[in-house]
Amino acid sequence: MKTPPTNLRVLRRTRRKPEAGDIFAFQLEQFPDRFFFGRVVAVNTKIGGLDGNVILIYLYKASSPEKTKIPPLNLSELLVPPLGTNTLPWTRGFFEVVKSNMNTAGTLFPHHCFRDYRGWYFDEYGNRLSDRIEPVGEYGLAGIGAIDSDISKALGLDIVN
Repeated sequence: MKTPPTNLRVLRRTRRKPEAGDIFAFQLEQFPDRFFFGRVVAVNTKIGGLDGNVILIYLYKASSPEKTKIPPLNLSELLVPPLGTNTLPWTRGFFEVVKSNMNTAGTLFPHHCFRDYRGWYFDEYGNRLSDRIEPVGEYGLAGIGAIDSDISKALGLDIVN
């Protein structure tokens, strides 16, 4: 299967499955001098009504010139709302785990909210919510192309088709 063109750079491919608490680095072609970071929140969610193998992640605005020098990853500085994905960003090498940690209360939102195409709200386990809880993500699986588009829009970059 061919990977779609992206602004994301390939760092290192791995077969290791992401685990909750992993901190990962990613890089963009337009910013070869810095790395951005993300956090694996959970690996067993049902975002989009899928089977419980959806990986919930946060992507941060914080960057560093070195992937091993992780800046503070603040909830107030997400690049995009929380999203659900699969293992492809790691197996294809776009996300590289740089530190394994335990998630703690201060590193996670107490609630997650995702909006579906009907305008209904759900948590990460498919439970319907009565109202929105910020930040609101999309209730579906985000592939590499969608993740790249979301990051590119957030940083004001041209979207690769």
